[in-house]
Amino acid sequence: MLRWILRVVWLALSAMVAIWVCEGLFGVDQSESLLPFLSDRETGIIVVGVFWGISTIGMSLADAFPPRSRARRSSRTRIAIGEIIETRRTGLTVNDVPQYDVYLQVSPADGASFVSVHRGLLDAMSAVAAQPGSVLPVRYDPAHTDAVDIADSEAPEVRTAILDWRVAKGLIRPDLVGARTRGIAHPANVLRVRPTGTHREGNVELDLALLVTPDNGQAQREVETTVFLRPEALDRVQVGSPVFAMWEPGRPDKVAMTIMREEPTR
Repeated sequence: MLRWILRVVWLALSAMVAIWVCEGLFGVDQSESLLPFLSDRETGIIVVGVFWGISTIGMSLADAFPPRSRARRSSRTRIAIGEIIETRRTGLTVNDVPQYDVYLQVSPADGASFVSVHRGLLDAMSAVAAQPGSVLPVRYDPAHTDAVDIADSEAPEVRTAILDWRVAKGLIRPDLVGARTRGIAHPANVLRVRPTGTHREGNVELDLALLVTPDNGQAQREVETTVFLRPEALDRVQVGSPVFAMWEPGRPDKVAMTIMREEPTR
């Protein structure tokens, strides 16, 4: 309701400004106006201009923070992975940072996927990274899937949810789930890389050979494993790249590879 009132006020004030401009350009008697309060032209138009500016800002804020958005945001507790479909600028800018609508294909670990949108401010670096095909964790409300929030990928519960999603989607081999969830990370280097030709959920499967240097002082050893990676991460897993190998105590034959050092989640 407030947004409609602001729109009506803004349109009325815009019409007054248009009348003032036309009278200034084409009016014969500049001392008279169709609008009585614009007879004192300087004072009248200043007042109209101030209120026009206030109503413009009010409409922008109303569009940026729609009704019930705060209440709905607090109910977005479920975590899923979203793949960016498209990004569009809304036209609003706050402190020179533009606002975007980011449309995503959201894939919960335990349900059907759906299309949703996140509206937020993105600086230049974030806008460049928000390209179609990129994935990021989101929070959503199963009862209202029309909008989502971007989740903090460093939060422990988000990292766990991402891992559970990868397991559910088959992006971690069943025999490597224990290594990935309960294993200890050790430094390693990539010796060989071979794509298998398998693609899943936008990820590429690789067969890897790693040279592992255990943290416990044991001798280096060569291991083989399989991993699914996003195409944009492939340049970080080339021959010679530093990575990490994870395995459970007593199960050094089952090794999972990670680009960053990960901690056990179970």
